[in-house]
Amino acid sequence: MSGSSTLVVFCREPLPGRTKTRLIGRLSARGAAAFADAFIRDTLAKARTVQPRRLVIAASARSGAGTSRYFRRLGRKYRAEILDQGPGDLGPRMRRALEPYARQGALLIGTDVPSLPRAALARLLSMLDRRRIVLGPSLDGGYYAIGVRGALPSVFDHITWGGPRVLAETRRKLKRACIPHALGPAWYDVDEFGDFALLLEHLRMLRARRGREPHPCPATDALARRLGLLRDGG
Repeated sequence: MSGSSTLVVFCREPLPGRTKTRLIGRLSARGAAAFADAFIRDTLAKARTVQPRRLVIAASARSGAGTSRYFRRLGRKYRAEILDQGPGDLGPRMRRALEPYARQGALLIGTDVPSLPRAALARLLSMLDRRRIVLGPSLDGGYYAIGVRGALPSVFDHITWGGPRVLAETRRKLKRACIPHALGPAWYDVDEFGDFALLLEHLRMLRARRGREPHPCPATDALARRLGLLRDGG
């Protein structure tokens, strides 16, 4: 049965030298972009399995999201609408991505959490059925997802994006506005190479366990093995 909320996947076109740049040095520019692409595909595949009301790709592309061949292919493959993030800093672009869908419920998720379990994503959507605001905390002090049901709160302005207190600042704004909110499962972002090393170790553990649960990021796992960052034996 389809969920009652829209799921918005917030992402940037994975161009070498322009995406996942903090991984460049340990990875080539092409390698970093290839992982950005794998993260996007894994997030979209997972998003489709939780059956939201609608699936939207909120995209940033050099030529414009609507004319990007990359995003148009993804839209067809995952049966997703394409929405251009538009110009500006992160806050205005996130607000623009949520605004058309928030009244009926919308969850925005980034693509830097490729290993997030499907169950965690499903839980966030389920929480939004009963809550006004839902946040998915990331271990670096930010959040990887934000869900809104109703009017958009003023939480995207005057935030130090990328800093260690994004979540705390956002929660403080919500409390001052007397808007109740709930926290979903915490997870780790993949931004720096240390995060990437954690991801590789996580992939090794998933391969060793070989559980019955669906793999959370098969495209990422396959790319890591193809590039020799993981061996088939572990």
